[in-house]
Amino acid sequence: MAFILNIETATTNCSVSLSKEGKTIVLKEDNDKSYSHAERLHVYIDEVLKEANINSNKLDAISVSKGPGSYTGLRIGVSAAKGLCFALDKPLISIPTLDALAHQVKMDDGIIVSMLDARRMEVYSAIYDSNYNEIRETQAQILDETSFNDYLEKGKVYFIGNGVEKTKTLINHTNAIFIEDKLPSANDMSLLADTKYKKNDTEDIAYFEPYYLKDFVALKPNSK
Repeated sequence: MAFILNIETATTNCSVSLSKEGKTIVLKEDNDKSYSHAERLHVYIDEVLKEANINSNKLDAISVSKGPGSYTGLRIGVSAAKGLCFALDKPLISIPTLDALAHQVKMDDGIIVSMLDARRMEVYSAIYDSNYNEIRETQAQILDETSFNDYLEKGKVYFIGNGVEKTKTLINHTNAIFIEDKLPSANDMSLLADTKYKKNDTEDIAYFEPYYLKDFVALKPNSK
């Protein structure tokens, strides 16, 4: 009976869940556009454990969303997860952000394009079949009218994530299905983390780093 604490901070959604045998039993999250993860994450962790009446020492593992996503958000989530693992002597499990996001789509056929917004007309995306098997690895790509045409010509394509808003302005195809207002959530990490835990698929806590995909670029503030 594995209890796993799941942490998702790759986007504006600060999300924490506690799972038991792969099922979410408590979920706390808030999509604050101001990226208040530093203030809220540890509060949510405490609240989730208290609601479940579980002491942190009873946890079997900590899982964290590994990216891609917000540099700041990923750093906060991974730092919190690693700190808990060190303090509690628990294993660390990493979950690809786009993988967990894809699991929000429930359908029998077609493919899933899991995507997160990047700068301008760029997105971070990965492609999965209806069984959530990755059929194209995570990429940073510039969108245009021909993006994903090879997949759209073959059948239904479900687009999900905060990259959908810019995608739907470019792609006009009968096979394109846009699932709006969805962000990665710790709720969808529960089963994935439990599966990895049972396989002993864990990370080296000392050396694990988020999957940023691209190097950080600091933007200059607008001059007044």
